[in-house]
Amino acid sequence: MSTERVMIYKRFERFWHWSQAVLVIGMMITGFEIHGTYSLLGFGRAVELHTLFAWILLTLWAFTIVWQFTTGEWRQYLPGLRNVDAMIRYYLYGIFHGGKHPFNKTVLQKHNPLQRLAYLAFLALMGPMIWGSGLFYLFYNQWPRFGLDAYISLEWVAFVHVIGAFCITTFFFVHVYLTTTGPTLLTHIRAMITGYDEYEH
Repeated sequence: MSTERVMIYKRFERFWHWSQAVLVIGMMITGFEIHGTYSLLGFGRAVELHTLFAWILLTLWAFTIVWQFTTGEWRQYLPGLRNVDAMIRYYLYGIFHGGKHPFNKTVLQKHNPLQRLAYLAFLALMGPMIWGSGLFYLFYNQWPRFGLDAYISLEWVAFVHVIGAFCITTFFFVHVYLTTTGPTLLTHIRAMITGYDEYEH
């Protein structure tokens, strides 16, 4: 059996990934303080930083969406049900008993079938939930101008935003956990830093 070192993650992809990670961590820290979970920065400062991180992340996403469509990388997120059962069995059982990972990454297929479904859920459900409610929250003072205050309550917007925040926080920690399930603890993390991954033949 031989191994091959292959460039999987492009430079912008790695920049986008780690920048997004830092911003999401910042938004989790400030968001839970705004929610009243603890006091670290002070409410006003936490709101300022949370808003700043949100605008930076939205800008990053805009550039990333353009990059995805101009490079064709958007195809990486097209879901399919083929081999999903094998991935589920691996994560529920095989990973704890030395089973072989049923999916090999390639430049054209970086995400396994289960990851594709998870990213679809993120893009189709969690993303709109957190960003939609966040923007309604941010522009609350403009509601009367458009008559929105007659149809929407701030309490419901806050509720949706908190549910979205908990969903993304769960997604984040599951994602971090799964990065540690490679041949070594840092295999997947190293690949996202250097861009290179190793394959067994």
